[in-house]
Amino acid sequence: MKNYYIIDFDSTFTQVEALDELVRISLKKHPEREAIYKKIEDLTNAAMEGKLSFRESLSGRVQLLHANEEHLKLLVSRLKKKVSSSFSRNRDFFKKHADEVLIVSGGFKEFITPVVLPYYIKRENIYANTFKFDDKGNIIGYDETNPLSEEGGKVKLLKQLQLQGNIFGIGDGHSDFQLKESGLIQKFYAFTENIARQSILEKADHVTPSFDEFLYVNNLPRAISYPKNRILCLIVGGVPEEAIKVLSKDGFSIRQKPTFEEKYVADVGMLLLGDGEKLDDVQLERAVKLKTIGYLGNSRHKLSHEIATEMGIVVFDDPKQNPRNAQFIPKRMATFINNGDTYLSGNFPSLQLPKVGNAHRLIHIHKNVPGIMAQINQVYARNNINIVGQFLMTNHQIGYAITDVVTEYDPQVLKELKEIEQTIKFRILY
Repeated sequence: MKNYYIIDFDSTFTQVEALDELVRISLKKHPEREAIYKKIEDLTNAAMEGKLSFRESLSGRVQLLHANEEHLKLLVSRLKKKVSSSFSRNRDFFKKHADEVLIVSGGFKEFITPVVLPYYIKRENIYANTFKFDDKGNIIGYDETNPLSEEGGKVKLLKQLQLQGNIFGIGDGHSDFQLKESGLIQKFYAFTENIARQSILEKADHVTPSFDEFLYVNNLPRAISYPKNRILCLIVGGVPEEAIKVLSKDGFSIRQKPTFEEKYVADVGMLLLGDGEKLDDVQLERAVKLKTIGYLGNSRHKLSHEIATEMGIVVFDDPKQNPRNAQFIPKRMATFINNGDTYLSGNFPSLQLPKVGNAHRLIHIHKNVPGIMAQINQVYARNNINIVGQFLMTNHQIGYAITDVVTEYDPQVLKELKEIEQTIKFRILY
């Protein structure tokens, strides 16, 4: 059966609530703007949490707007810069599935349409309210006959559409959950990249911290192979808040602890250590999922670089105690996870890589023995893989091979690469 994807706009496709942003634009010079901002935010949240009917919330917010067509132009410009990161990087998904993606929102077409059209969303697949204007271009109301202006409007609309197939809903609010409650959709995914409403999380079939996560669990084409929210990033010791923010903003799953607790050893993917922290050899050897370590200082006598190298773990530290290291080290860690760069690593060959479009990047870390690259390339040749680009750096212990390949290939290739005898770590980057 055909699949359909019903996607909310405010705080889902975009990072913000558009009406909240519009009032900040329209009332920029109003003496009571802060009080009005608060009223609109309260009305928004009350509706999203199911504490107020959508019609009451919408009417109350529109009455407070004092906005016109010029304000809407400024709003659209702002919203285009506020598209949620995980939606933005998965533009290709929308291009390939243009017929199946619907934007369904209690917001307004006047600002939704120009924001989503560049993402290959079809105009006829955008369902939202519309404003009413006076002859001077001032917003004076909205079309009250539109089902999306009513309580349970998304349910009423979907009943009218009579879509035949499997329907998945993605959103952050009560109106999105109502689709699941009505039985009209197969699964409701609570989207939490921008905001997490506890009352909604408790009702969701699946909590998706990013659109990457949704695509991953449904085995759909995506920009990155493994959602960053599934990579556990453990922060240990005295680490400044600015360092934590770098990694949190990038979407990793953050845990902050005073020590490297035993329960995290088997699952940690990234480890950021404050200056002075020591990492036990036995713990390091058992951290089999660990990909990179950041150390805010000189790590040479605090953890074994040799063991890290043997395990394919890239270490970034700052032997010279540079004041910038609070941001610099976590940025290097994120860049390694995102792009494969090992630039300025303390234990790996230093490599900076260009980002390649329309390709998958495969990382193969192996013991530096003769013939490995020949085996790797034999796998590609045997499976008729078209190589877009290839990079190799080595030191006396390991080889670090990056291969960019065309996106169409048999998954058996990945299995064969992992099974090459001297392989230490292998992963698809994107």
